[in-house]
Amino acid sequence: MTRMTSLHRAVLSLALVPVAPLAAAEAGSPPKRPSLETLQRIIADRAPQTRVEAVDHERITARRIDIVGEDGTIRMTLSANTPPPIIDGIQYKRAFDVAGMILYDDTGSERGGFGVADTPAGTAAVLALDHPAMDAAGWRVSPDGSVMFVINQAPPLIREAGLGNRLVPGVEAPTRVKLSVAADGTPMVALADAGNQPRVRMTVTPEGYGAIEFLDAAGKVVHVMAPERDLKR
Repeated sequence: MTRMTSLHRAVLSLALVPVAPLAAAEAGSPPKRPSLETLQRIIADRAPQTRVEAVDHERITARRIDIVGEDGTIRMTLSANTPPPIIDGIQYKRAFDVAGMILYDDTGSERGGFGVADTPAGTAAVLALDHPAMDAAGWRVSPDGSVMFVINQAPPLIREAGLGNRLVPGVEAPTRVKLSVAADGTPMVALADAGNQPRVRMTVTPEGYGAIEFLDAAGKVVHVMAPERDLKR
């Protein structure tokens, strides 16, 4: 990993300012902030373009629109039928047809996107941000009405000689955080171990009591905390 310069740290700090917990600061002390000198060094334009005087067209009709960088690399695709995913220079078949927007890194590899997927069960709304060769975090609204958000641990980057030493997509890695609302409305937050086994689940029981479940490595519930339910027994 290259050493982060003070300028890079300043940019990172700026990115974190809106979400930094103010409670971490000492009571009564002003929050830490970049100095004016630092801000002046990283200013790119004091009067950036934020609007256009007139639109070129009231409406554009197209099956696909590509946004490219200065070197011609496709960085974003908006399409009624998005192209199959490109991972490290190789294009792989997509599981379902998707209409939406795809984001690419500076090498042309897919790194995320959102859209609607035509699955055998019906249309699902999806959004994902990717590790270099696998989904990192994603939302899914399924045809049955269930909603799910997952965060996956980054898998090891493995290269395959038979693919020209390119990255292997879909390397197995655990889903460490899962937040979901089932079709019947049951909410759940689950935390999994490195073996992809949920070990802690937070939910609301059918009776309406909040509960935290602890599971062993085999998936068996070994302890349940439901204070309100226990008080009424």
